[in-house]
Amino acid sequence: MEREGIERVGRKCLILFAIILGLNSCKEGNPQVIEEELAFAEPVIEDVYEFGFNLNDYHVKRDTIRAGESFGEIMQRHKIGYPKIFQIAEKARDSFDIRKLQIGKPYTLLCSKDSLQEARCFIYQPNKEEYVVLNFQDSIHAYTSRKPIKYVEKEVSGIISNNISETLAQQGLSFILAYKMSDIYAWTIDFTRLQKGDRFKVIYTDKYIDDTIYAGIDNIKAAVFEHKNEPFYAFEFETDSVKGLKDYFNEEAKTLRRAFLQAPVEYKRISSRYNLRRRIALYGNKIRPHKGTDFAANIGTPIRATANGTVTKSSFTRGNGNYVKIKHNSTYETQYLHMKKQNVKVGQYVKQGDVIGWVGMTGNTSGPHVCYRFWKNGEQVDPFKEKLPAAEPIPDVLKAKYLDYISPIKVQIDRIEYNDVEENPSKNLITQVQ
Repeated sequence: MEREGIERVGRKCLILFAIILGLNSCKEGNPQVIEEELAFAEPVIEDVYEFGFNLNDYHVKRDTIRAGESFGEIMQRHKIGYPKIFQIAEKARDSFDIRKLQIGKPYTLLCSKDSLQEARCFIYQPNKEEYVVLNFQDSIHAYTSRKPIKYVEKEVSGIISNNISETLAQQGLSFILAYKMSDIYAWTIDFTRLQKGDRFKVIYTDKYIDDTIYAGIDNIKAAVFEHKNEPFYAFEFETDSVKGLKDYFNEEAKTLRRAFLQAPVEYKRISSRYNLRRRIALYGNKIRPHKGTDFAANIGTPIRATANGTVTKSSFTRGNGNYVKIKHNSTYETQYLHMKKQNVKVGQYVKQGDVIGWVGMTGNTSGPHVCYRFWKNGEQVDPFKEKLPAAEPIPDVLKAKYLDYISPIKVQIDRIEYNDVEENPSKNLITQVQ
């Protein structure tokens, strides 16, 4: 390290000397000398750090996991033998299972800078934020880390001319923001029946990895949506720090949600409703009660928990196919049938909107859908005919804290100007909050 520092200082001095010599040569009428002198000077190489390593110290190779490719094959291609591969796998077992490499995910190899280019370190990225390091250049050790993330608060507004997605797209914003807003106002405003002239203002947070890589919208901090000339405020607030539960409430601390979502999927149509007198031609027109609601949707469509609760079953039966059952409280339970695959385990606590599986055609079914079943006090009922409770209000002990918290945010959102893109197509009111 000491020798490298001396060499770096020496190179800088050489460049400075060449520049001074060149300037003197120009004065003497020989400007070509500066080019000749600088040709002898080594350029100063700036250190480039990523994943905690100076990349200049290695030969860097980047690739993605291919179909059928294993960690061992990657290592073998880069001069690592099976005995060491086995040692790496054993040492890394507690931190990362090398068998779980996913097709299409990127990895980086840090190799020696000599002619052999032998692998020294393997870095795998399961997602944009996290990375797994298997470092075996000296002793073998493995760990998971995260890239630095920067959160940038922004403000945006708009006036509806057709639909909210189009209004946001005119400002270069993703439909994801529209999706998040429709989720917040799911029980307050029907986003399929917005009127021309409805308008909105939003304070939201964008996420960036390594300061430059856009990683999407993190959350909506606050919003106000004027529908039919009536303003609907929404402020995000954490109601349970232990479980990490957050929800949206209005300026009077009242919840915007109901305890249950109306549907567990983004569906095309309801293909079959709850019907205790249903007759099926396939079974000789006999009465076969249908105690669920069938939501037709494409295979692979995410199925979401309609309310907070604990998973009591995540299993398979011949009739139900892959299914999940959730106990929400002493009164209500829900069940989701015919999944392509489950995404939860028994005993897992899920929040309203969490993806618990994907639409499939397992079990007794003639097409892709999710059969949604609803229990009240142990009896299956039609959720569309039930007067379902509102979501839990803010506890009285937190109400004063909530009102204090939203006070400056309401002032901030009220100050935002409305942006009419149709009248001012060149005007963009996406504002980064300093």
